[in-house]
Amino acid sequence: MRPLTLDTPKPLLHVQGRPILEWSLMSLHGIADHVLIVVKYLKEQITDYMATQTLFPNYTLVEQLPEPLGTGHAVQCCQDKLRSDAFVVINGDDLYPKSALQELSQKPFGVLSILKDDPSSYGAIIRDEAGNFIRIHEKPPADLYPPPVPCNIGGYKFTSAVFDYTLEKSERGEYEITDYVGLAVNDHTVSVVESPFWMPIGNPQNLEEAQSIDMTQWIPIVS
Repeated sequence: MRPLTLDTPKPLLHVQGRPILEWSLMSLHGIADHVLIVVKYLKEQITDYMATQTLFPNYTLVEQLPEPLGTGHAVQCCQDKLRSDAFVVINGDDLYPKSALQELSQKPFGVLSILKDDPSSYGAIIRDEAGNFIRIHEKPPADLYPPPVPCNIGGYKFTSAVFDYTLEKSERGEYEITDYVGLAVNDHTVSVVESPFWMPIGNPQNLEEAQSIDMTQWIPIVS
């Protein structure tokens, strides 16, 4: 996302006049009663923003220490700060519809998905004949599964039981949140919730595209 993020953390880049983070908070409004924001890069700006927002009076900033070691590590850093047995996890630079997060929040364990004809750039969600989650196949060959293929989009529902599992570092040298899902399915039913919309904002082109989408169709404005 550089040079846009040289002096601004990505969640504070604006989509239609509002920080990405504000859209995320609005999508969670009425679903969660407390939010944990995992910070590291330019954390002071996130701190200042959260001090002025009014969507979530109950919030906690959690820093990834000693350094960011992956999405699973971000969840681990939150363990001692959680106020509930059940919690939803979403990426800080992706936008999700409130309806999908509401449905996801009702599952004991769950993963948010969207259908893609070509899953080769995503994590394909593999299910059995009954539709039950089996595993996530990261970046499979494009023609391995008949389209459309449900793909992981970085939204999860867990209970504190997820911390019973020990993560090992991946080939990237990080702790992956998807490994939590892969371990949990051995003892829990993991639901797959299909989302009608997903807007990842990973590069300037995505950010530009997001400016012209009818976001209020998916995330109601909360004043």
